[in-house]
Amino acid sequence: MAVLPITSHDVQSDYDNAKFRRRSVFKVITQAALTSNVRRNCGSCGVGKLLALLMIAGLAFLTVAHTNPGISAASQIVQHISVKGQEKLIKEGNGNAEVWKRFWRKPPRLPPRLPPHGKAGNDSLAAEVHNQQQISGSAVRQTKVAEAFRHAWTGYKNYAMGSDELRPLSKRGVDGLGGLGATIVDSLDTAMIMGLNDIVREAGYWIEKDLPERLNEKGQVNLFETTIRVLGGLLSAYCLSGGENGTTGDWGSRTMLDGPNPKIYLERAQDLADRLMSAFTSSPTAIPFSDVILRERSAHPAPDGLSSTSEVSSLQLEFSYLSKLSGNPKYGDAAMHVLEHLKSLPKFEGLVPIYISPQSGHFSGQNIRLGSRGDSYYEYLIKVWLQQRAGHGGSDVSYLREMYDEAIKGVKHQLVQKSIPKGLVFVGELPSGEHGSFYPKMDHLVCFLPGTLALGATRGLTKQRAMEEGLMTIEDLENLKLAEDIMKTCYEMYAVTTTGLAPEIAHFHTQEFYEDGLQGGNKSSEFLDDIIIRYADRHNLLRPETVESLFVLHRITQDPKYQEWGWQIFQAFESHTKVDSGGYSSLNDVTVLPPSRRDKMETFFLGETLKYLYLLFGDDNVLPLDRFVFNTEAHPLPINGKGDENDHKSQTQAS
Repeated sequence: MAVLPITSHDVQSDYDNAKFRRRSVFKVITQAALTSNVRRNCGSCGVGKLLALLMIAGLAFLTVAHTNPGISAASQIVQHISVKGQEKLIKEGNGNAEVWKRFWRKPPRLPPRLPPHGKAGNDSLAAEVHNQQQISGSAVRQTKVAEAFRHAWTGYKNYAMGSDELRPLSKRGVDGLGGLGATIVDSLDTAMIMGLNDIVREAGYWIEKDLPERLNEKGQVNLFETTIRVLGGLLSAYCLSGGENGTTGDWGSRTMLDGPNPKIYLERAQDLADRLMSAFTSSPTAIPFSDVILRERSAHPAPDGLSSTSEVSSLQLEFSYLSKLSGNPKYGDAAMHVLEHLKSLPKFEGLVPIYISPQSGHFSGQNIRLGSRGDSYYEYLIKVWLQQRAGHGGSDVSYLREMYDEAIKGVKHQLVQKSIPKGLVFVGELPSGEHGSFYPKMDHLVCFLPGTLALGATRGLTKQRAMEEGLMTIEDLENLKLAEDIMKTCYEMYAVTTTGLAPEIAHFHTQEFYEDGLQGGNKSSEFLDDIIIRYADRHNLLRPETVESLFVLHRITQDPKYQEWGWQIFQAFESHTKVDSGGYSSLNDVTVLPPSRRDKMETFFLGETLKYLYLLFGDDNVLPLDRFVFNTEAHPLPINGKGDENDHKSQTQAS
């Protein structure tokens, strides 16, 4: 089909910008009368002609009489001219200007509105982003993060669709998390938040059609990993797609989301949870077994018989929300019984060992740390309290706030020190418990703590609002200051390396501990002698904890430096981990250029890292932290009783 060229006349006609030819009012009326039915019906009658002429003359006289003397009727005109795309009325002479203005005004034509980063028409990538010259710097950064997510998803879709994870270098998939398509479920709510509807459709329909077969056929999964990634992802997708409230606008979405009916996500979540419940029902104590056989609906302990403390205490957000949605209390009751049991166990200034036995129900060993196997125990104490403190049913979760407050005091007293020579504040470990010595080692995982401390200090409100409402104590202010100090250290763990990316583990120079020749490689860093990076610890797994805390601290303090730090980290990911054929890879050594790559893209890079970066540069009204809590895999779940923003103040003050 031939396409005709668009002329300037066509454009003017389409937008009503064509100019009008000057014609006098007298001429308009005369021509109208002589071409009307009056002429056709009365023209043959002399009397008719006379009456018509008299009427025309009278109307003309009245029209001229309403104008100023000396001004002809022909000067009463209205012109439409186009000025910078807007219609402006010009009136020559005086007269009834407002009448003419109202008569000729037409509503403006607006360009079609696309959802943020959404696709239109031909599904081209160019159609999903705004013109970068017309949007703010933060929106440009959001667009870049969304493009990175699409690049990661494209690699996964092309080479690993249906597998748990992508191996981007060898271009294949691998099932390391039980074979439930973990990347798909982990990524879905990120695509929803970004408004990437084509990805929402692809992931959503895979969950609808293929996940049931996986649940029926697959074998062993880890209770914790499956809960936070898959169950949490399904529940978040149900919430964000409007399943609970019938709308996506209550979390700040500007996009109508595609995909299956939201109830599909809830049905899949309940099917999965029913299978995972065997971990609770099979155990002789309140502590669940760590491993579940999905197809058999059975569970057993890990080979060494122990469970991680963080794993058994990081199931409550997800199972409690499922109970609320399903109306069946068994899920939340089983998960909350774990925390009630942990409350009764002896602790060291609120700090707990990283292992616990499901057989005895007691802690095992003495190792205390906020890194692996210990981290999310402390995170969920405050987050479950935030989720349920204003909940329905009258359950009292104040003990969780008390456990959290005691633990943070213990962290400050036992685990926080400063490095030398520059004084970075870091969180160390007690490998031998309360009677052992302090060890200045800090996992990257510990960088969840600044965000958690900030949430505990302000309950998810901005610092300014929390202060205005009288919600912050002196201790809260101290904890927020500590959060910012540790946040600085987490950022410097990135900035000190040659690549600008953090190692998996860092040690810190103290009076008692120093190892020479293990610097990060960035000679311009003033903290080069404070941070020690051993050879075995120099890998980077695309982890999210630092950008998670940057997001939370920026929301709460409104300090723009956290956005700048996050942007630098994102650019380092783009420079050193992006794989041209699709996806992003982990690194073996962040202290050398070019860094060698590991053939793996973790699901949490799409589910957490890129999500938090996107939100860091976005609107605070999207998933506000006083109405939503993020599980430890970055899946947002609503806070009980916070469907109505108007009841926020009374609830927080009552707590």
